[in-house]
Amino acid sequence: MKSKKARVALLPALMLWACGPTQSPQEDAAPPPSTAPTVDASADAQADARPGQLPAPKADVADDGSPDLTPPALTPEAERGVEGARNVLLSFARAIEQRVYGQAWALLSAADQRKWSRADFAAMFADLADTSVAIPTGTMEGAAGSLYYTAPVTITGSDRQGRPIRIEGEAVLRRVNDVEGATPAQLRWHFETLTLAWTH
Repeated sequence: MKSKKARVALLPALMLWACGPTQSPQEDAAPPPSTAPTVDASADAQADARPGQLPAPKADVADDGSPDLTPPALTPEAERGVEGARNVLLSFARAIEQRVYGQAWALLSAADQRKWSRADFAAMFADLADTSVAIPTGTMEGAAGSLYYTAPVTITGSDRQGRPIRIEGEAVLRRVNDVEGATPAQLRWHFETLTLAWTH
């Protein structure tokens, strides 16, 4: 009798085992693997790197303050001569080559800043690659209490299709020739006029 009762008691347990292990409510509620598309963060960079295309210019190419390309201070003697004039021109050339067009624009005279807005000036160069600025030795002359330094300017590069671009012009810088009552700004070399024209 004991043997028959034992077999009857084991029957429910055997039936549960045959149905397999049970799952907890948490396991039943587990979400299926996500099928949402992933975003390739490098997609835009790869698009910009396609052959024949330039990377997009900086969003704020017209007002970029880094790196600071302000003409460095010179000794009073150097500031008065050709070195002072070329110091300003070198900062202008570096600003164009390093694509900080706002700093190049800031060196221009008020008249030229009215001729080219900050954004218009930047737009002349923003689509160019491999930009190079050449400003050969110029000439110095004096007139009406001022000194003038005139030098040719050549800017070369390539457009988005890889075609060569050449922009030519002339820069005229001026400083007051140590006359009484001249302000510090007048005694420093500064742009008087700049002309630029696309040759091809």
